[in-house]
Amino acid sequence: MSLDRDSIAKAAERLSGRIVDTPVQSVEADVLGLPHRVTLKLESLQHSGSFKARGAMNALLCSQVGSDGVIAASGGNHGAAVAWAAQTLRYPANIFVPSIISPRKLEKLQLYGAQVHITGSEYHDALSAARQFAEGHDCIELHAYDQIEVVSGAGTIAVEIDAQIADATTVIVACGGGGLAGGLATWWGTSKRLIAVETEGTKTWASARAAGEPVDIEVSGLAADSLGARRIGHLGWNALLSSQAESVVVSDEEVAAAQAVLATQFGVPSEPAAAAGLAGMLSGKTSISKDEHCVLVICGANSD
Repeated sequence: MSLDRDSIAKAAERLSGRIVDTPVQSVEADVLGLPHRVTLKLESLQHSGSFKARGAMNALLCSQVGSDGVIAASGGNHGAAVAWAAQTLRYPANIFVPSIISPRKLEKLQLYGAQVHITGSEYHDALSAARQFAEGHDCIELHAYDQIEVVSGAGTIAVEIDAQIADATTVIVACGGGGLAGGLATWWGTSKRLIAVETEGTKTWASARAAGEPVDIEVSGLAADSLGARRIGHLGWNALLSSQAESVVVSDEEVAAAQAVLATQFGVPSEPAAAAGLAGMLSGKTSISKDEHCVLVICGANSD
């Protein structure tokens, strides 16, 4: 299997009836003090509270699962999604998470019946522990952002956006390991303007662009539990490059302010990663013109 429009289209068919066709919400641009139209894609209303449910379910439906079920390493959202998908399909799940996981995400993992292993201080530590565990067990691993089936599932959001917002010109999405942004980039190529927003402590895409290849970063800050990959995945890197995606980096303070705007003005709860895109717009760093119709992907709401 290769990551392409066909893999995303097949994922959309496979996921039909199993995931939420999440709604969109129009925002009055003048309320935000912006010159352009804005529509929110509320993936925060997806099963498990984030877009990750798409990739997790798609990957499990494509896999031969062993007697010990599935393992995953995660900052929280991917783990909750894998636990939800495994519970739905009646597979055991072992989820490895770092100590920075939020209580809300830990609660979801336990709600879905996963065996939770807390190890290390960041995602990379959890991934190492998960792979060590896998060596002695009959299980499959679902990677959080660098697996074709996972990224194809995330890309189905683009299929829905095309059906819901036919005149969208620009899409703003948070980027950590690059799975979601890479899925959208794969579907649209250069047909839409795609802006990947990161925080100063999670800028894998910006750092890779500067270096000309994926490089390790030091993870820190408000969004570390959800955007905290040490380096961008190869799938996301290649897709974002091919689509000529743009890069915007925002501060934790800008993200926190955007979270407050989403909650108080639009009644939309969001975790820091989900507010990063709005932070980019409100800070003026995205430079969107009045003729553009911008879709902002609210990727998750698993925040305390």
